[in-house]
Amino acid sequence: MLKRTYQRNTFILTIILQCICFQNNMYSQDKKPNIIYILADDLGIGDVSIYNENSKIQTPHLDQMGKEGMMFTDAHTSSAVCTPTRYGILTGRYNWRTPLKEFVTWGNSPSLIQKDRLTVAQMLKEKGYTTASIGKWHLGLNWTMKNNSTEFDHFSDTSNRLNFKDIDYSQPLKFGPNDMGFDYSYMIAASLNMPPFVYIENNKATMVPTGISAQTKKQAPYATWIRGDIADDFKHEEVLPNVVNKSISFIKENANKEKPFFMYIPLPSPHNPVLPIAPWKGQSEIGSPYADFVIMIDDLMGTIFKTLKEKGIDKNTLVVFTSDNGFATTNDLNTLKKEKHSPSYIYSGYKGSYLEGGHRVPFLVKWPGTIKPNSISNATICTTDFMATCAEIINYDFKDNEAEDSFSMLPLLTNEGDYLREVTIHHDKYGVFAIRKGDWKLIVSPNSGIMASGATKKHKDVTAEEILYNLKKDVKERNNVADQFPEKVEELKELLGQQIRNGRSTPGKKQDNDAITGEWPQASFAFKK
Repeated sequence: MLKRTYQRNTFILTIILQCICFQNNMYSQDKKPNIIYILADDLGIGDVSIYNENSKIQTPHLDQMGKEGMMFTDAHTSSAVCTPTRYGILTGRYNWRTPLKEFVTWGNSPSLIQKDRLTVAQMLKEKGYTTASIGKWHLGLNWTMKNNSTEFDHFSDTSNRLNFKDIDYSQPLKFGPNDMGFDYSYMIAASLNMPPFVYIENNKATMVPTGISAQTKKQAPYATWIRGDIADDFKHEEVLPNVVNKSISFIKENANKEKPFFMYIPLPSPHNPVLPIAPWKGQSEIGSPYADFVIMIDDLMGTIFKTLKEKGIDKNTLVVFTSDNGFATTNDLNTLKKEKHSPSYIYSGYKGSYLEGGHRVPFLVKWPGTIKPNSISNATICTTDFMATCAEIINYDFKDNEAEDSFSMLPLLTNEGDYLREVTIHHDKYGVFAIRKGDWKLIVSPNSGIMASGATKKHKDVTAEEILYNLKKDVKERNNVADQFPEKVEELKELLGQQIRNGRSTPGKKQDNDAITGEWPQASFAFKK
């Protein structure tokens, strides 16, 4: 009798435990993942060793991330320079739909993101996420100005800049990251070589600048910055470690809480100034400070990955690592060439170019339990696709005026369903357009770009009005076959024109591109009758 009672109780206990385990498993499956988006600055696709079998720079932590998740071989930024790409990541919209038709914003530019524009942070926050932006902003900020000083509500053209001497650093921003959906922000205003050199925490400078930081003769050509306002707590070589330390602190504070978190971590490096510090300084085999800097980045990324595992949240965290454009030639290119290291790997061109090396970037995604380890995707993706991917994960339905150029990559990550992007539009630093469909890539009017001065920028040795490449046969983009395939030129040119005119590339109601005051010569072909 005693034995039967014991067996019955054991059976009941087993059933209860199984029910608890089932409920816990159901909870873990339904729980929204933490999301971390890490954006390097000017990191070439060939600088990450998992992409480059001949790399002279080794990145073991990023390589391991690729092995644990998915490596994309045909990933592209929406622009070959940084501000436009950042806009596309946070809004899911092509940058050239804004008034910024070429180049980038500055540390004293007003906000490129307008107040009525939905960001990925706002979307995730609405669905219960705690959100943070830690790193380099470079999308313009609406600083508070001193009495009777000119203010700009939003970016309208490249000449629309605030006067540094009129900025009131003691007051909060009138419109900054915290107004765009980020619960916490710790940023620098623009690139590490652009003033003002201040940290901005939760929309306010941590310290009012009292000095002027100037270039010195001792600085190497790849370690310089523009003369400008600097605060006492700002040291250029400390910015990257500070960004990583703040990111790790945020992870520790928010790990295993009821609410999931989203972190946008736009690194300030390896953009010039190239400033590796001990113990990484002098550690590369090729004797290049740039190589040291990339090794430093890789090690610091390793500390972030380690923190996720230590806190027990790595299995429910989606991590993306990519770069905002290709390698910048100002970063010690001569030494890299001498040592036979190719930062653009097998591709032609560098940062700023419509050629592949300008916008084809490393793109690694890790999400244990969802993404199969050692996965490789050869799909042509764009960094604007991040917003739609997040939307599908959290079941958010876009309005017609939201994320107009974003396609969900979730089908690629899960190997379920169809990835719907058929066409990708590229943009160089002078605002010249290129369009990619399948193996074909068309550059339209390569000498239509104008600089802020109004002067036309001519590309050296380029006289053709259209340049057509078949990337499958000519990955180095050396043979213009436009004359051989006129029907392909017309097809791609018409597709490009349609997507420019329609204000969107995704299905939906036609939208307006942002109003501008001047001409748009780079897109004139799209509006010819």
